[in-house]
Amino acid sequence: MATSRKRTSSSSSQSLACPSCARRYGLDERFCAHCGMPLVYAGTTTAEEPESRVHERARKVRPELTRGELVRVAFARNQAEAELIQNLLLEEGVPSVARRSAGFDVPDFLAAGPRDVLVAESGVATARAVLQESDIEPSAPQAAERPSSGHVARVLAAVLAGAGVAALIAWALVHIVQ
Repeated sequence: MATSRKRTSSSSSQSLACPSCARRYGLDERFCAHCGMPLVYAGTTTAEEPESRVHERARKVRPELTRGELVRVAFARNQAEAELIQNLLLEEGVPSVARRSAGFDVPDFLAAGPRDVLVAESGVATARAVLQESDIEPSAPQAAERPSSGHVARVLAAVLAGAGVAALIAWALVHIVQ
């Protein structure tokens, strides 16, 4: 397991720092432009560098988007597509979970099969906005158009003509056989 490395600041209290990502700011700023955390005086506090890639990803999650029950926000055709959607959501701070869609359990092909991407209720609006911006969210099905009366008349005429031809052939076969 990797040991955590800490970055210490030895500058005076004339600058501000983000307690999450350790970026430096002047006294006129109040929030980190990168992660939105309130800034603190940069005294001798320490900010941990990420221990691993997973730890770094966990820092991206916005805590206010983690509350509530899980809600399905996207559908993916396979595991790779689900991971792409999850990474898009994570870039906006929305944590997500991918699970196999019901009824598609194929243990021989672990990465195959459709997946549902779920997020917490508090992150649904943000997730749908991100997906819509990326053109990933499936569009709503369009209402079926009603056929015009001319189209209905042509189909009915074709059915009647086909029935007439079939009756004529049947009549001819009956009279030829006798």
